[in-house]
Amino acid sequence: MNSIVAIVGRPNVGKSTLFNRLVQRREAIVDSVSGVTRDRHYGKSDWNGKEFSVIDTGGYITGSDDIFEGEIRKQVNLAIEEADLIVFVVNVEDGITPMDAEVAKLLRKVKKPIFTVVNKVDNAMREPDAIEFYNLGLGEYFTIASINGSGTGDLLDALVAEMPDPEPFDADKEELPRFAVVGRPNAGKSSFINSLIGKDRNIVTNIAGTTRDSIDTKYNRFGFDFNLVDTAGIRKKSKVKEDLEFYSVMRAVRSIEYADVIILVVDATRGFEGQDQNIFWLAEKNRKGIVILINKWDLIEKETNTLRDFEAMVRKQIEPFTDVPIIFISALTKQRLFKAIETAVEVFEKRKKKIPTSKLNDVMLDIIKSYPPPATKGKFVKIKYCMQLPTATPQFAFFCNLPQYVRDPYRRFLENKLREIYDFSGVPVTVYFRQK
Repeated sequence: MNSIVAIVGRPNVGKSTLFNRLVQRREAIVDSVSGVTRDRHYGKSDWNGKEFSVIDTGGYITGSDDIFEGEIRKQVNLAIEEADLIVFVVNVEDGITPMDAEVAKLLRKVKKPIFTVVNKVDNAMREPDAIEFYNLGLGEYFTIASINGSGTGDLLDALVAEMPDPEPFDADKEELPRFAVVGRPNAGKSSFINSLIGKDRNIVTNIAGTTRDSIDTKYNRFGFDFNLVDTAGIRKKSKVKEDLEFYSVMRAVRSIEYADVIILVVDATRGFEGQDQNIFWLAEKNRKGIVILINKWDLIEKETNTLRDFEAMVRKQIEPFTDVPIIFISALTKQRLFKAIETAVEVFEKRKKKIPTSKLNDVMLDIIKSYPPPATKGKFVKIKYCMQLPTATPQFAFFCNLPQYVRDPYRRFLENKLREIYDFSGVPVTVYFRQK
C-alpha cells in the first residue's frame, strides 16, 4: 500500500511547482494523470525504491484570500484525515502570514509526520531569512527553490525515510481480492452493491474501510469470496468555486490504490463523460484490473445497434487501452449482476497470471522474428530474450541491443500480442525494453 503525501499551504507559495517536481523527477515516475478532475493534482512518484502518491490540495483555490480561508481550512483538514504525510509549503519572500499561522495551528495538533518547506530560497543570502519559520512551532524546516529543484532531494530523502518499506511481492500469499466500486454520484453504485448483497445481506463483517466513506463488505455468495469497497461518489469539480469537490476525489484515490480490481459504474443515461474517463485513467495509472458496468440500461430506448454503438463509443474514449470488459447492467432489475461479479473475479485472476519464461520466449521470439522492430536511423534492434517480471501486475521485459531505438507503436504491438495470446482482458500490461 503506497503512502499518500499531501501538499498544503495558501495560494501562490509554489505548491504546484513543487508538485510537478515531485512527480516528474525521473523517468521512473509515472506522469501526472490528466487530473482526477481536469487539473493535474494527483501523481505518482518514487524515490529510493519507494513509490508514493502526491496530492496537491492547492490548485482548487483561486480568487481572493478572504473567501477562501474557509476552503484552505477545509483542505488542510482533509489532508490531515486522508494523507499519511503532509508537506506544508510557505514562502520566504512573504514571511509568516496570518493564514500560514492559521494552517500551522491546525497542523500542530496532528500526530502524522509534517514537513515544513520554505520555498523560494534560491540563494545563500535568503537562508537566514528562513529562520523566522521556527516561530510556526512545527520544528525543523526544509529550504528549497522548487523552480530549479535545489533542496528537493533532501526533502524527498526525509519523506521516504518516514514511509514503511515496501512489502516484497509474494505471489503465493492468498488474500481476498478487493473490488472497489467507483463512479460519479448517482451512477448507481450503492444500488449495485445493495442488489449484490441482497436483502438477506450475506455479510460476515463490516470492516471500517480506508476512510470514513469507504466501507468494506466481505461478500461470499455463488462460490465467490471477496471484499467489496464502496466509495463515496466521485463528483466533478463544481462550477461554484466555494463548493469544492476535492473530497470525493481524494477518497477515490485512496479506494483505487487500495483495491485490486476497479468496478467503474457508469450511468447509461448520461453517457461516458469526462469524469468517468478520469476515474478510468486513474485506475489504469495505478495498474488495477478494470471492469466497466453501464448501469440503468433498462432506461435506454433500444434500437438494433444501440448496445453496439454505445460500447464502440466507450472504447473510442479509452484508447489505446481498449481491451476492457464492458457489461450492460441494471442494478434495479438485477440484470447481469452475476455476470459483472464473475467478470471482476476473472480480471483479478488474469492480473496475477504468471507465464513461464521458456514458454514466453518460444511464443514471443517467433512473433518478433516474423515482425522485427523497424530500423530507426539505420540502427537495427535485435531482441534476444524476454521474461515476465516478479511484480504484482503483468510487466514484461524484452532484452535487446538498442532499447532506446524501440518506438511506441512497436511496444504497443507486443503488448497487444501478449494480451491476445495470454488473455489479459481488463488488466494494464507494461512492456519494458532493457539492454541485454
